[in-house]
Amino acid sequence: MALGRNKSVSQICYLVHLGAASAMEDLKAALNEHVDLASELVEKFSAELRSGFGPAVDDFVSFFHAIDWKEPWLICLLAFYFILLIVTILSRKNVNFQLCLSLLAFSGVYLAEKVNSFLGRNWKSFSSQNYFDPHGLFISVLWSSPLLIITIIIVVNTLFTLCHLMVKWKKAQLRHDARVSRGKQE
Repeated sequence: MALGRNKSVSQICYLVHLGAASAMEDLKAALNEHVDLASELVEKFSAELRSGFGPAVDDFVSFFHAIDWKEPWLICLLAFYFILLIVTILSRKNVNFQLCLSLLAFSGVYLAEKVNSFLGRNWKSFSSQNYFDPHGLFISVLWSSPLLIITIIIVVNTLFTLCHLMVKWKKAQLRHDARVSRGKQE
């Protein structure tokens, strides 16, 4: 009886092993299919990226060529951004001032739609052509983007300042702990 039982147990183990091997083969086949599909998607995506940037760059270049950069208000706007960038760089040690500066920049971005509609109604008084379309492309590129870039510079500067302060604080804490341990030893 025990011999028959051992034989059936070994047959069951063999069948389980065959089932496991079959399941493993199915799993390998499914994984290979998935890898092939993923690699095909990556190839299609990279081909679209390679072909897709050309028209976008052409549109971007044609956008900038369509602007009359000699208009006084555009020169003043560019000068304003240059001065704002210089102020941002020079005030990098004054975190409170930079916080106010970033709030003003975010306010400018927030008000961009209202500025666009106001300037779209009154463009004849200061410009030779109407740049202010209802979708706000011009105001986004020439008003909001530089303000957001300046805000990103402020955020990066703030992160560097915070890292520097954390290192400084940790050094002071280690010095304090060393003094306390020396005082206990004496």
